[in-house]
Amino acid sequence: MSSYSLTHLQELEAEAIYIIREVYAQFDNPAILFSGGKDSIVVAQVQLVVGSVQESIDEGAVAEETGINASRNALQTTTLLDTIERNNFDACMGGARRDEEKARAKERFFSHRDDFGQWDPKNQRPELWNLFNGKKRMGENFRVFPISNWTEMDVWQYILQENIAIPELYFAKERNVIWRHGSWLPMSEFITLREGDEPQMKMVRFRTLGDITITGGQESDADTLEKIVQEVASSRQTERGNREDDKRSESAMEDRKRQGYF
Repeated sequence: MSSYSLTHLQELEAEAIYIIREVYAQFDNPAILFSGGKDSIVVAQVQLVVGSVQESIDEGAVAEETGINASRNALQTTTLLDTIERNNFDACMGGARRDEEKARAKERFFSHRDDFGQWDPKNQRPELWNLFNGKKRMGENFRVFPISNWTEMDVWQYILQENIAIPELYFAKERNVIWRHGSWLPMSEFITLREGDEPQMKMVRFRTLGDITITGGQESDADTLEKIVQEVASSRQTERGNREDDKRSESAMEDRKRQGYF
């Protein structure tokens, strides 16, 4: 009698597909939140309405930050909430993972948001025996994270296995950067140079992608998927260790999520 077994990636993929099916079974108007990063690419692979931060700025819904550490990252919350309300989305699937950051480690697969789009980590539903409760009141919605149990290594191994196309920013390449707050920030029209900042060319890649002013890179020679997998396996720094938006306070991510951030 032949045996049947799954690899750990096949098990994770099957779990993600199961959760996505639960979303379509329980909700009337679900959507996928797609940032273009590796995690949302994987979510899209196992299965588009667009909201624009620039459009929110142009309409006066948000005011752009100014100053040397200005970022558009926090402005995404208003754009996201407006897009959800405009399109009456009742569930938005995204690529957040528990191993990324301590606030995301508190998330359920089905993460309840109130009628203001806000997250209360103390008011989440139990998910015993893979039973998911999508019941909600009018105006409330859910964020759903099908790959919540995946690690950074799982994501890269899956991308390698499935030969998924990803942005070139994830690959090491000579880039014009400055050293700031312990990481290499890419030079751009949005960067304000300070005294002591010296732009220089370095072989750099980015483990996580966000707003260009707050996403730091690391020196690397990983210019192929195979090399990235090897590098992640030996890394001793957290995936989001170079994200300046997470360093604004000890609870920066949780504060943003409470306000409605992804």
